Amino acid sequence: ILIHGDASIAGQGIVYEVLQMSGLRGYYVGGTIHFVINNQIGFTTDFDDARTSDYCTSVAAMVHAPVLHINGDDAEAVVKACEIATLYRQEFNSDIFIDMVCYRKHGHNEGDEPKFTQPQLYAKIDKHPNPREVYTHFLMENGEPEAKELAKEMEQKFLADLQERLDEVKQNPL
Repeated sequence: ILIHGDASIAGQGIVYEVLQMSGLRGYYVGGTIHFVINNQIGFTTDFDDARTSDYCTSVAAMVHAPVLHINGDDAEAVVKACEIATLYRQEFNSDIFIDMVCYRKHGHNEGDEPKFTQPQLYAKIDKHPNPREVYTHFLMENGEPEAKELAKEMEQKFLADLQERLDEVKQNPL
């Protein structure tokens, strides 16, 4: 399994090189699942100006690998795509790509501000609920009335786990 970002898969030579070698006897691994987190990390450029191809995963055509395009807000679709990709790789021993289209709320780091280069897109993203909220709403609308409370409990446990690890690192610095 390789995890890529959208800008790196479309713009860096290593992906092309790995794909070119994937069918060679000395480098064959029985197929790779390429999971692309298409979170518009190359946000300084519009899609139409970033590449000639329609998708960042168009490079998959080079090795005749299928591409599953999925909405990152649809947790069920993400899981299903992963299951399909796993079955495909196991059955055909060849590459497959999952192109999970999503977004980032913030830039690459503290100094990055995507609203400078993509103000209209990020005005929409600012108003959009996060994937946890989207999935909680989905569960509640589909017969899971306790989903909101369970999501809150899971979030609190996750934050407590993070705090516990932070405290441990502070007590035992390298």
